Amino acid sequence: MRSVQTRMVWSYLLLIVLVVSVLGGVFGALMWNYYYGSAQSSVKQRAESALNQHARSLSSLTVEDQADYMLQYMVDGGTRLQLLDSTGQIRIDSDGFAADIRYVTSDVKTAIAGSTGSWRGVDPYFQERVVSVTIPIWNETRVVSMLRYSASLAQVDEMVSLLIRMAAAVGIGVVLLFLGLSLFLAQRIVKPIRELTRAARYMADGDWTRRALQRNDDEIGQLAETFNTLAMELSKREKLKNDFISSISHELRTPLTSIKGWSETLKESEPTEDDEEVKLGLSIISKETERLSGLVEDLLDFSKLSARSMDLNTELLDFNSPVRETVNQLAVREEQTKVRLIAAYGKGPIVVRGDANRLKQVLINLIDNAFKFTPAGGTIRVATAAAQNEALLTVADTGCGIEAEHLPNVTEKFYKANTAQGGSGLGLAICKEIIELHGGQLNVDSERGAGTIVTVRVPLMHEA
Repeated sequence: MRSVQTRMVWSYLLLIVLVVSVLGGVFGALMWNYYYGSAQSSVKQRAESALNQHARSLSSLTVEDQADYMLQYMVDGGTRLQLLDSTGQIRIDSDGFAADIRYVTSDVKTAIAGSTGSWRGVDPYFQERVVSVTIPIWNETRVVSMLRYSASLAQVDEMVSLLIRMAAAVGIGVVLLFLGLSLFLAQRIVKPIRELTRAARYMADGDWTRRALQRNDDEIGQLAETFNTLAMELSKREKLKNDFISSISHELRTPLTSIKGWSETLKESEPTEDDEEVKLGLSIISKETERLSGLVEDLLDFSKLSARSMDLNTELLDFNSPVRETVNQLAVREEQTKVRLIAAYGKGPIVVRGDANRLKQVLINLIDNAFKFTPAGGTIRVATAAAQNEALLTVADTGCGIEAEHLPNVTEKFYKANTAQGGSGLGLAICKEIIELHGGQLNVDSERGAGTIVTVRVPLMHEA
């Protein structure tokens, strides 16, 4: 498997090699044209200057006399001068020799045709690279001879070769430099990704304490921050899940133990014994069975809410109605708990669209919590009201209250501010979900030692 770092380095390397190759090619072409063009232009300029100066004299002489004239008046250092006849045969050169050679290069052919020709290549006689310019000498209507100027390209070749080698060295250096930079940059980019991968593997193995380092405030840094947030949430949920399993196991074990114990007691009891013990056992079995039923109902509701499969049987109803029924139902607990339950209902019908049974479920849970955490002699106040576009329900108690550090989490699933108290930790979470399904809100306000106020808001139906 090719890593991201390898692909990045190869991509950068191919890109820079392409750029360096193109720039090097352009530079080489420019240098080539500049130096060789300058050499050819220089020779051509000298040839044309000599022709303008000596053409009239040369045109009136024979080829033999042109050779003497050339040696006497036209030989100059820096370039080689050759006199050719009309067929390209050398008659004399600037050194005074007449080699037995006939030029057939393109510049000579052009001059035979009557025009000035230029050529660059290896001289067939001197065996060196030269640039040559051949100009025709006319005698009225025909070319009688040609002057061939040539200059060695040894120094030009050496200079161009040096420049090309320098350009190649610079190009290789640039490629190596960018290769090192690409390795460095790829390493910087890939390193936090590798750390994220390593942290994810530790988390997959069950180590939720691992965190990814946030090195920079860029996309990868934001990814690391999101990953750490995810890890914290998962760790928190894992803790809540473990606490819930521990709590629900205890909650289920207690009533089951009581039911089992009293069932065996009743089974082994003598028929002649007092019926009081039987009544007590049956009462305990009934209460513990009711507790188990409540736990199972909470779990079923939680399952439905998690799967988004809870359906509401909504209808237009007076918000006071389910509240009044629930208060009357739970008022019997006043004598047992020594806690007063006081209700105040808003004037007139408070019309909402909702599921009466689910709203009663919410209120039962809220009042049950208030009874559970309010000591004897305390008070629970339930009130309804209509305010602008909302139907309001408040359940206020004078109980022990909730500490500030626990208050933001009390409506989370499985969260229990007081682990000593029974329950699954799902009650308020389910209440909040049900109210939100009605399009409303549930808020909890509490202070340690000063009681708790739960406020429920549900949209009001003015049209009805």
